Amino acid sequence: MNSRTAEDSRTILTDLVLPSETNPLNNLFGGELLARMDRAASISARRHSRRIVVTASVNHVAFNKAVPLGSVVTVEAKVSRAFKTSMEIYIDVWVEDRESGSRSKANEAIYTFVAVDETGTPVTVPELVPESDLEKSRFDAALRRKQLSLVLAGKMKPNDANELKALFE
Repeated sequence: MNSRTAEDSRTILTDLVLPSETNPLNNLFGGELLARMDRAASISARRHSRRIVVTASVNHVAFNKAVPLGSVVTVEAKVSRAFKTSMEIYIDVWVEDRESGSRSKANEAIYTFVAVDETGTPVTVPELVPESDLEKSRFDAALRRKQLSLVLAGKMKPNDANELKALFE
């Protein structure tokens, strides 16, 4: 199975925030943004694995900045690390200023997807080879996040979480 780069999975969705998608403060509903992020992450995971993919978890979401009505919002997703059958996808959300056109980061999220066959059975995914410094940083952090998740779920003993232990030694 050939390895792939994060850039191979890069997915960009750009859309306008419409009135039906906003709350009483005229900002994009959080749930609407979650759905957009899920779609972008799904495409990214599918590009990496070339298989059917399903959302396994939403590991982190940060709503750092409101996305106002009428804004152009861009969701960028890339696979940050591939494990045996799962992939972590890191998502950045950008808002474009209506007057200047400048972009600022509004939100970010980390999702996990699993590749499956036609019967829903998990299948192996290609290795991810990070290239840029940011990709390498996210790649390394993904293993720590996975170990933390496994420890908290009782599926890994804390003493076996070597990447996590290294942070404290």
